[in-house]
Amino acid sequence: MFVDHVKVYVKGGDGGNGMVAFRREKYVPNGGPAGGDGGVGGDVVFIVDEGLRTLMDFRYKRHFKADRGEHGMSKNQHGKGAQDLVVKVPPGTVVIDEESGNIIADLVEHGQKAVIARGGRGGKGNSRFATPQNPAPELAEKGEPGQERNVILELKVLADVGLVGFPSVGKSTLLSVVSAAKPKIAEYHFTTIVPNLGMVETEDGRSFVMADLPGLIEGAHSGVGLGHQFLRHIERTRVIVHVIDMSGLEGRDPYEDYVTINEELKQYNLRLTERPQLIVANKMDMPDSEENLKEFKQKIPEDIKIYPISAVARQGLNELLFAVADLLEVTPEYTLHEIDEEASDKSVLYRHEAQGEDFEITRDDDGAYVLSGYSIERLFKMTDFSREETIRRFARQMRGMGVDEALRERGAKNGDTVRLLEFEFEFIE
Repeated sequence: MFVDHVKVYVKGGDGGNGMVAFRREKYVPNGGPAGGDGGVGGDVVFIVDEGLRTLMDFRYKRHFKADRGEHGMSKNQHGKGAQDLVVKVPPGTVVIDEESGNIIADLVEHGQKAVIARGGRGGKGNSRFATPQNPAPELAEKGEPGQERNVILELKVLADVGLVGFPSVGKSTLLSVVSAAKPKIAEYHFTTIVPNLGMVETEDGRSFVMADLPGLIEGAHSGVGLGHQFLRHIERTRVIVHVIDMSGLEGRDPYEDYVTINEELKQYNLRLTERPQLIVANKMDMPDSEENLKEFKQKIPEDIKIYPISAVARQGLNELLFAVADLLEVTPEYTLHEIDEEASDKSVLYRHEAQGEDFEITRDDDGAYVLSGYSIERLFKMTDFSREETIRRFARQMRGMGVDEALRERGAKNGDTVRLLEFEFEFIE
């Protein structure tokens, strides 16, 4: 089964908690604080494994959570950082953040890595908070929560050449005779429902990867038929080989097929039309093919070269393969996600802005004030509410962020309820 689109949940490991501890040694009076810091949580890292062909494994495991860091210990011993969680993906995998739609990583080369969810930093132990004014603080941080997100994985096949055309025009047959690939072939539409890859070698020793892609039909760009499932895989190809059935046995007009397919490519992604395209007139061994080819040539611009072949009879293949190899030598690789890469840069800025936006105040139906926002929620999760000193520190930090002032401006009065995540506080003037 070929799986090329899945949604998974990833979460970086939480940081370990800092510790409150004091030195207790013989002959050492006033030993002072000795609580160590927590360890860093593990990252979730995706790495390319060229042995994988599909995203099949993600059908059975959709949650990936890295380990948390060790907690800090006494005698100023820091907790151990957690190992990263390494997840293998096939070459050609694009990782997209579900919420923002930004592309996090485009993984194409064997061994290429990308951090998809970062682990949290460890909390500070009480020895970090010692000051001349407070030499024995009973104050430590909890570990920072790891980053969590839902991501969409899309597999876009890595091929130099993509065969496009209506169903049953002979794409699979062409691939089977020019390479060692063994695609399923039958006399009905959509025999090919998954991309097939084959390594093609020309007589002069040049080689390239060719993909036989599922047949296109009108409306594919909007998801009709195999729609996006097909078009996704053509995005990486450098040369498009447009196969047309010149026999007309299916009752279709070759020129209309040509126009329709090009329109689908254009509608899906304008950048597909930048790629060089070779036109292959297939099934030239059939009775009406020569006549249909003459009519076809009259309707298209004269400078467009057509390669008449018969895949079944193995006629005209060498000239076609030489032309493809020549074209590949002068065709650069297309950067797939030019706009998206800028968006991913912006996403870093956006995250920074989100962190700068310390908090937001809304009202619940029962009149309670609700605090939300990246910074204040992170602060809350890293506070140990079992200790008086850390609670006072949290209150000072909130005041420093301007929460008290903002609540007053929103009309909060003494005794009003304030919610943060699942906890409630009382507003005190």
